[in-house]
Amino acid sequence: MGPDRNGVRAGGRRASTAAAVTLVCALTVLAAPGTAFAAPDPTPATSGSPSAPATPPPDKDLEAVQAKLDALYHDAAVATDAYNAAEEAADKQSAAIVDLAKKIVKGQQKLDGLKARAGRAAAAQYRTGGLPDSAKLLLSDNPSQFLDGAGRVLEGQRATKGLIAELTQTQQDLKQYAADAADRWNELEAGRKAKAAAKKKIQQRIAAAEKLQSSLEKKQKERLAELERASADKAQTAWLDTGILDEIHTKATAAGRKAVAFATAQIGKPYVWGAEGPDSFDCSGLTSQAWASAGRPIPRTSQEQWKQLKHVDVKDMRPGDLIIYFDDASHVAMYVGDGAIIQAPRPGRTVTLGGAGTMPILGVVRPDA
Repeated sequence: MGPDRNGVRAGGRRASTAAAVTLVCALTVLAAPGTAFAAPDPTPATSGSPSAPATPPPDKDLEAVQAKLDALYHDAAVATDAYNAAEEAADKQSAAIVDLAKKIVKGQQKLDGLKARAGRAAAAQYRTGGLPDSAKLLLSDNPSQFLDGAGRVLEGQRATKGLIAELTQTQQDLKQYAADAADRWNELEAGRKAKAAAKKKIQQRIAAAEKLQSSLEKKQKERLAELERASADKAQTAWLDTGILDEIHTKATAAGRKAVAFATAQIGKPYVWGAEGPDSFDCSGLTSQAWASAGRPIPRTSQEQWKQLKHVDVKDMRPGDLIIYFDDASHVAMYVGDGAIIQAPRPGRTVTLGGAGTMPILGVVRPDA
């Protein structure tokens, strides 16, 4: 499943203040989806003779094992999406906090300047205070000059009112910036806890799946792989038998070809939850980076890709479109044409080419609509 991350994204971006986020929809490679089943006893029955070969377990027992593995990896995929979403939110919150801090610094500098101006205005008013304007006019050696000065005084009074209003608004802005920053810090802390909980769940589910797999003997693992391939082939054949490829004729756009080229170049790289390249990927890390390379940034997680991108009918999909799988949108792959997808399947697997119909399709979205 890749190296121990210890909360650090393997091969992904990092935000300034927050730990950059990401995890993903790890699902069964190209196998049919799993639902929760009780874990079967993986130990095969043996004959009475120590030297006799182990009796292969019934396929139904291994099918139950596969269902349990699918359920564990599906839970890990859902938690990965939650982790990635929390990390993405943390990046935005951290950037907002930095922006607010800059506004507070500028606002305080402006406030200091306004206070200095107000102080100078108050001092000038004090020096010219005392006598009423009528007395100043009578005592003036140059009445015309005095009247000109009186006009300037009126202008100064209006400027003083404007200064006071600006000073008051600046103080209110600073107060609001401080409140917004406090809210962002609270959101950042809540996101940190959500991210930690998602990480724990991912690690628990992956560890349980690895433990279950390690309890199988070599022949059981080989047979399990055969059953998985057979299940995937059966699902793909059933999907193709609907005649869907007879309806899909749309060609890729220039951006779609770039996205497909990027995804194709990643084949063979390991799946690592929360990773978005360049050396490893999770499912939505692969699709989001593929489209970023084509100049079309898209949401980071499979669930947000499903929510925010334009939906198209399966029969209208074209290479570069993203196929969203399972009712909870917990997995995503890129359609590359001829009924095939490129995907980062799940922990322990690599980015691979497979059949688009091997998992239940929720729908198709188009990044470059």
